Amino acid sequence: MPTLHCPHPTRLPAVDTTQRFVRVLEQRPDGLIAFEFAIGWPELACELLLPEPAFHAFCAANRAQRLDA
Repeated sequence: MPTLHCPHPTRLPAVDTTQRFVRVLEQRPDGLIAFEFAIGWPELACELLLPEPAFHAFCAANRAQRLDA
């Protein structure tokens, strides 16, 4: 298999994977919380949906920093 070489390598900023981020998007009437979760870079997140008690447990377990607070 040939090796691919990038003529202009891109330098990415260092990432600290110990940093965790949460941004609440919506607190729904059915008790679910829609939020974004990111590791290292707050700009690169995935969207999740959890019941409120599970959301608080998730944030505590990940020691997540709230970005919306």
